[in-house]
Amino acid sequence: MRLIFTSLFTLLYLQGFTNTNFLATVTDSAQRANKNKKELIFPEPSNISKLFYIQRDPNINTLIYELNMDKSGNLNTEAPIHVYWVRYAEKGQKEELNYIQRKFAYGVTTKQTKPNEYDIRFVAYKKLALNLLKSGDGKYHIFATIAKKQAILNRIFVKIEGGSFWLPNIVYAELKGTDPATGKEIMERFKP
Repeated sequence: MRLIFTSLFTLLYLQGFTNTNFLATVTDSAQRANKNKKELIFPEPSNISKLFYIQRDPNINTLIYELNMDKSGNLNTEAPIHVYWVRYAEKGQKEELNYIQRKFAYGVTTKQTKPNEYDIRFVAYKKLALNLLKSGDGKYHIFATIAKKQAILNRIFVKIEGGSFWLPNIVYAELKGTDPATGKEIMERFKP
């Protein structure tokens, strides 16, 4: 594989890949593409039993994080959260995460801390502490610190501009949730 990439880069170099006219053309094309880029309209998932969801550009496909219940309606204590895609950019179909997405990007790790309480962390960003717990209404919710308050997490949006598959350039992450005391929406943006 290394030999193939080395050969490809050498061939491109010898054909003038680095000449300034080529670089100017690439830069002009990228600038035109940014000007022509349409504003994405993200649908809010409905008719889905979700704890929270994640949306990110460059497309409107949405990650759903829901309770993982067994056949008798009890929470699966070994894996309390089930993550999957809703492919809005295609036909709106449900699709499971693949191995790489589950283990390196959008999956979560869980650790039971008390009965009906779990510490949840994203595999790609362990700094964001989430807590799955049964609240006073008898339902499970994901709680996160948003704007220095404990809130019920509803949505995460991740703004991405460039980068690569393994290291995207994340401009910001935006958390939206509900303050359980007031019922008001709260929001926080940060650079991970």
